[in-house]
Amino acid sequence: MTQILSSAPIKKKIIKELKTECKFLIENGIHPYLKVILVGNNPASLVYTASKKKFCEKIGAKCDIITLGENADQKTFLEIITGINQDPNVHGCIIQLPLPAHLSHLDVGKLVSEEKDVDGFHPNNLYAVLSNQISTDHFVSCTPKGIITLLMEYNVEIANKRVAIIGRSMIVGKPLACLFTNHDATVTLCHSKTPNIREITKECDIIVSAVGIAHLIDQSFISNKKNQVVIDVGMNTDTNGQLCGDVDFEKVKDHVLAITPVPGGVGPMTIISLAQNLLQASKNRLSL
Repeated sequence: MTQILSSAPIKKKIIKELKTECKFLIENGIHPYLKVILVGNNPASLVYTASKKKFCEKIGAKCDIITLGENADQKTFLEIITGINQDPNVHGCIIQLPLPAHLSHLDVGKLVSEEKDVDGFHPNNLYAVLSNQISTDHFVSCTPKGIITLLMEYNVEIANKRVAIIGRSMIVGKPLACLFTNHDATVTLCHSKTPNIREITKECDIIVSAVGIAHLIDQSFISNKKNQVVIDVGMNTDTNGQLCGDVDFEKVKDHVLAITPVPGGVGPMTIISLAQNLLQASKNRLSL
């Protein structure tokens, strides 16, 4: 029977750990505090930021969402980030993506200071992943970190496995390829220009789809050996307006060893990773 890699049991376990860590920090004079900058009213972004705030508050941390209008000017936007970077009481900052077109040219990874970059986008944090020199001073991108945590919690072997990642973004695909490599997997990073993707995925042990196309991955991407693990990063809307992933779950689930659902798979793991990074950023303040 196919194993459904739900995040629910992992979330329950980790929440308990995070609450304990947060309580310890508060007792030692550090109240973990996240600020989220949201520009515009993108429906998905509104949902994501609300979820992050709710989870942070659930474990005892503080979280404020700074909401700016769709046409917020660059000067105001950058001043807010500078203020957060300089505020000793704020331990983490994330800029909700995507940004409106008039701000999209900004290099978000360089705007938030390294020690508050709980999204893991700062060049120094990315280099730590690239060089496999991750320490408590560094933060790993939340979705890639969450995927690795999910696999490890379910005892899915990574070392010596072949992995196909579809999607080469700086948010998921590229850092995830580095993380898998750091765990001794052999990775093929596929994208829109990759020929014969189906031939590649059929030969891999783990398939990760992070392209944002509803139901892109069907049975034609899967081998007939029922020995593959499929990780669905997609958060899309189908023709009926229902939330769905990149993987056609119903067509694929009976032909693989294990698969993540949407919702209830990778999404919650991303928020868990963000909270873990926030608490680590807060802990780092104790040693100052």
